[in-house]
Amino acid sequence: MEAALAQKRKANALASLGKEQEASFETETETETDRQKFKKIDDTDVKNAKGGSENNSSNSTNLPVTVSAPAPAPASKSASAPGPAIAQNYKYKSKNSYSKIRRCIIQNDGKPESMVKLIGLKNLFSKGLPKMPRDYIVRLVFDRRHKSLAILSSDADLERNPAVEGTDDEIVGAICYRAYHEMKFAEIAFCAVAQSQQVKGYGTKLMNLLKMHAVTEGVEYFITYADNYATGYFKKQGFTRTITMPKSRFHGLIKDYDGGTLMECYVHPSIDYTRIPEMIKAQKEYILDRVRDVSKSDKVVYPPLPRGWTPDGQARANANANGNGNGNANANGNSLEAGSGAHSGNSLRKNTRGGKTKTGMIIPTLSSRGNEAALRAMAIPGMAEAGWTMTDLLASTAAAKDNDRQRNHLKSELLTIIRKVEDQQFAWPFREPVDTTEVTDYLGVVKEPIDLSTMDKRIRKGDWYKSKQHLQVDMMMMVNNCKAYNDATSQYFECATNLEKFLKVIFQDA
Repeated sequence: MEAALAQKRKANALASLGKEQEASFETETETETDRQKFKKIDDTDVKNAKGGSENNSSNSTNLPVTVSAPAPAPASKSASAPGPAIAQNYKYKSKNSYSKIRRCIIQNDGKPESMVKLIGLKNLFSKGLPKMPRDYIVRLVFDRRHKSLAILSSDADLERNPAVEGTDDEIVGAICYRAYHEMKFAEIAFCAVAQSQQVKGYGTKLMNLLKMHAVTEGVEYFITYADNYATGYFKKQGFTRTITMPKSRFHGLIKDYDGGTLMECYVHPSIDYTRIPEMIKAQKEYILDRVRDVSKSDKVVYPPLPRGWTPDGQARANANANGNGNGNANANGNSLEAGSGAHSGNSLRKNTRGGKTKTGMIIPTLSSRGNEAALRAMAIPGMAEAGWTMTDLLASTAAAKDNDRQRNHLKSELLTIIRKVEDQQFAWPFREPVDTTEVTDYLGVVKEPIDLSTMDKRIRKGDWYKSKQHLQVDMMMMVNNCKAYNDATSQYFECATNLEKFLKVIFQDA
């Protein structure tokens, strides 16, 4: 009786999930009966659900690397994402470029025309993934539980070569996937584009079309295992290594692969992925409109500066206009009064102590021409009213730009090192933090846990690492942590040893 009630509650939860498009699936109502249902899938079924991550390196080399916007964070019904709402109010001025793309969903339904296209898919994936066993490709492509979204030859191509229409050579690119409708996610098995159609953006178009189709099937998440060469492509298509979907939704349904990176993409139900450029344009216009509402720089128009204008003359004019000849200037030509009192002569050149004017403008120590130029600019009418500060102007000086260039150069070098380490086959244990909820005694052995994703965040955040040697210290601490916790005969210890050797090579000049 209790199991039946739990099953009914879960059905209601799934129905509610489909209506409200919640971002995550609550698993509190899952019972042992539910778990047993999914355990009935044998090893063969689980393997058929996999998308070939172990040998997917050839896949990545053939995929176009076209940047698309990452999928936004999930939104509930009560708090919808501002991006889609803005885009919905925007009237697109151009036709959707995707409307001219010929595509279809291919499945093994026994129809002759479907069988012809399935053979075309098999040939496409075999050529695009030469390291993948052909019998494995055939088994998944012809599996009735798998579907494939394919882009077909354009009308222009068919006019040039009409014999291609209706044959297995008609397919330009395709993505093979399996949807788990009960759990509202789908696993991507294969993705390939014909060699003659490379670098034309078909990889991005395929993924965007698949996301649009996934909404019609009730799919909320895509999940896949990607090797080191494919992670870049999936990241640009909105996939992330941070898995937000509860593990109970996919655990036992897909097979874990050592050396592969599990990646996930949330499919937002209200985003038109075929209109990403137009949607970004609409958001940009919306933000600019809001900026104009609060901006003061375009509300007042100042007259042009007169010929021979100087900051000293401007200060005297301001003083005369205020009826205070001793405020900001005096008869000797002093310009801006510092906190310690006015100076004789040209104060812009002689003021070396800094201070604050009566108008509230801070005058820093003028130890360089850049400071003098910034102060002269601040004396121009309207600069302070528009919101400019000395800090803003000093940040644009040559010295500040040199510092920024040096920081950016170091940041680029450190990120390159992180990428080189992540690309190694033995780096898979170090890519993400150790899950201390599963490895409960880890923090008892390792006092300062560190991993590659944490280092990446520190580098991108700014000034954590002052040099490559600082990064090397964290890398070696990561190696030592792994050796301290794991047995010397384990694969983790072996990976740590290989990583240590690799670090000596890339840091030999540091």
